[in-house]
This record gives sequence, C-alpha cells and structure tokens, in this order.
Amino acid sequence: MKILLLGATGRVGTVLLEKMLQDGHEVVALVRSPEKITLEHSNLYIVQGDVLDEEALKRAMTTISMEAVVSALNTDKNNVLSRYTPTIIQLMNDYHVKRYIAIGTAGILNSRVNPSIYRFQSSESKRKTTTAAEDHAAAYELLKESDLDWTVVCPTYLPEGEEVGDYRVEAEMLPVDGKKISVQDTAAFAYKQLTEDTFIRKRVGIAY
Repeated sequence: MKILLLGATGRVGTVLLEKMLQDGHEVVALVRSPEKITLEHSNLYIVQGDVLDEEALKRAMTTISMEAVVSALNTDKNNVLSRYTPTIIQLMNDYHVKRYIAIGTAGILNSRVNPSIYRFQSSESKRKTTTAAEDHAAAYELLKESDLDWTVVCPTYLPEGEEVGDYRVEAEMLPVDGKKISVQDTAAFAYKQLTEDTFIRKRVGIAY
C-alpha cells in the first residue's frame, strides 16, 4: 500500500512508520525535521515541510499515488489539527484517496454519563485544560462532514510500553474503567485499520 504518514517523528508515528516499512508498504513522511527520522529504507520517501503549508502537503500527497493517509499528529496551542484538516480533506478528494486514519484523544469520545456531549466536557475527564481536546474535536467535526472513509483512534493515557495485543476497544466511547494504553498497542491497532473496515466513519476508544 502507498501511504502518506503525518507525524512520523512523534511517539505513535515512529512506531507506525516502522510497522509500515517492515510490511513492505511505500511510505511518504512529511516532517519538519527530516534529521529526526533515523530509519533508512528504499520504500521511505521523506518530504520536508509543515502540514499547515498547503504546498508542502500537496508535494507529499503527490510524491507517489497514495492509497491512504495516516495522521499521528499532535495538537499544539496553534490548533494545528483543525487548521490542517480542511486542506487534507480537499487534497484527498482532489486525488481520489478515501481512507484516512488519525490518532485522536479519548476526550473526544462520547461521555458515558451523557452521550450527547464529549468526554472532555463531562465529569469523566480529569484534564485541567481542554485546549488539546477542543482542537481534536474541531478536526473530528470536519471529518464527520467529509466523504472520507475515516477512523479516529482515541487512546486514553499513553505511556511507553510494550505491544501486548491484549486491549479493549469500543466504538464512540472509552471502554469502561479504561485508564491507559501503551503507545505501541495504540500504533498497532491504528495500523490494523488500514486493512479493516469495522470502524470506518467511527471514533474508537482503546484501553486495557
């Protein structure tokens, strides 16, 4: 498969990149700092640039004939997710790419006590600030209005750990009493979504 990977130098993105290359996929990584990628592989194409730069995003999208886009981007105080999402949706439409997988946050899952609101808006969330969740939520709302075959993987607390493969997932909500999920298992689950269609156009909570 030919994949555009965004956020390839982040914690989840690094694991995703390794998995993709190990399995023989062709991967284009759009990164601001190419020197942070230490992997060398004949199937890896590195494009330097920022996701908020439409021309850089277009260069990355057209490096090879894409079949999927995977975003492991982190949010920041500049609302990078909600600002870049309209551009990637437009580019994917322009180049007839349907499959989009993103790493989100458990804060944008539905609240279990009040499913009409997000978790980050409810008593279930222990976060002191909602800035990151608000950016994730805005990006999710844009995806909902698109025609893409999207899946947003929504982990709770994300420590480093091992890929154990023994975790729980639930569409639209965090599994009951879910407290954490490793970076490695989150990446493994997101990676599986490239070849599965169970959670197309859904948010997925993931936790042990």
